[in-house]
Amino acid sequence: MALAKLGVVVLDCPDPSALAAFYAGVLGGGAEGDEDWVDLAVPGGQTLAFQRAPGFVAPRWPSPDGSQQFHLDLVVDDLDAAEKGVLELGAKPLDTADRERTFRVYADPAGHPFCLCAC
Repeated sequence: MALAKLGVVVLDCPDPSALAAFYAGVLGGGAEGDEDWVDLAVPGGQTLAFQRAPGFVAPRWPSPDGSQQFHLDLVVDDLDAAEKGVLELGAKPLDTADRERTFRVYADPAGHPFCLCAC
């Protein structure tokens, strides 16, 4: 029996509104909040929240001497189309050279790694 249920996934970042807008462009949904906290209600999925973190330092990927902290796997039907879209929204490619794989790795505008997966 579970002791709790997952309420929200929270990403620290320097600008909650900007990062929520990026993920709304990727996942859809509507964002609400203020300058320090924004909730993004993702259609049919888990709510993502974005919290202002003064002094935020983005994770490095890959980093043999540090942790990526966490990452999101975002399931897509068409890797090429999804890649085009996330790049237009401000994502940066981290590991996208192997076009035979079923996933590609990017960083969001605040530097959090995420994968587009056609799995």
